[in-house]
Amino acid sequence: MSEQSPGAKKIAIIGGDGIGPEVTAQGVRVLDVFRERKGYPLELIHYDFGADRYLRDGVTFPEEAQRTIREECSAVLLGALGDPRVPGLEHARDILFGLRFGLDLYCNVRPVVCLSDRLMPLKGRTAADCNFTVFRENTEGIYIGIGGQFKRGTPDEIAINEDLNTRKGVERIIRAAFEFAVKTGAKKVHMADKSNAMRHAHELWLRVFEEVGQEYPAIARQHFYVDAMCLYLIQDPSQFEVIVTNNLFGDIITDLAAGFQGGMGMAASGNIRPGAVSMFEPVHGSAPPIAGKDIANPLATVLSVGMLLTHLGYQGDEALLSEIVKDAVESGHATQDVGGKLGTKATGDWVVAELERRLG
Repeated sequence: MSEQSPGAKKIAIIGGDGIGPEVTAQGVRVLDVFRERKGYPLELIHYDFGADRYLRDGVTFPEEAQRTIREECSAVLLGALGDPRVPGLEHARDILFGLRFGLDLYCNVRPVVCLSDRLMPLKGRTAADCNFTVFRENTEGIYIGIGGQFKRGTPDEIAINEDLNTRKGVERIIRAAFEFAVKTGAKKVHMADKSNAMRHAHELWLRVFEEVGQEYPAIARQHFYVDAMCLYLIQDPSQFEVIVTNNLFGDIITDLAAGFQGGMGMAASGNIRPGAVSMFEPVHGSAPPIAGKDIANPLATVLSVGMLLTHLGYQGDEALLSEIVKDAVESGHATQDVGGKLGTKATGDWVVAELERRLG
């Protein structure tokens, strides 16, 4: 592993499984353009972690790599994880948990922006009606794996998962959402929970939301139960600017909201710890059935690269890439899932050529 150049910003590249390496390759091409045309001191470190590596030699996410990413890198670009050859997902769990929990990436930030009227599925709505950001708590909740099974495989089987919420974890994600609202000029923050049914765990969310919200008097706040929020999102997504919620509900809300964007192939995300190394990834998953067929949509990866560049302090590049992705969709220079006729690489070719043209 090469010594970091003075002023260089190291980025760990993990293609992962399925379509992950295909779409990540297009994101790397975009980063290379910024290195070459704008002189950004980006140093890319490629790791072959994923199902292939795990099945070959049992390696998932070695401590040396974790240490390098934690101590030397500025960001991680991840493709996708998950492979039917590893039904227990041991490798994916080690890599994802190693990154999210090892780096304490408590902010899962999901921009929900519709870039073309053609992609908006709601009758009577346009792309302008969908522009909000979801802050999903990323290190607590029901996904942390506390629980177990008793008498497995018998008629008396018991299966338990615990929903863990701490004051620290709840407060910092809610505060991050309000800070984002202040930074971006948003007028309202919505919070979703299920405190009417999960009285102990989610009453904490409701109480902290009110307490933290009082520190931001210029920002209106409104609470919805998550089932009602899903209804209101479908009825009128334009009423939302910033949403904050827990791990499970954030997963559900953002997948629902991806329908406003043209599907999962357009959904970018950042797993962020403000001021520290953070991870960026498309949220479409590894999609094993279409792996290697050159049909996966790389545009969510391109948008995730934009988020990554903003995190590194490069202003304006995220907006530029969003505009290029919008033009790709509207001109048909995209994959079939968003109405285009190109394959994965050809879509990347068009994005790269357009980026080079605009950067000069």
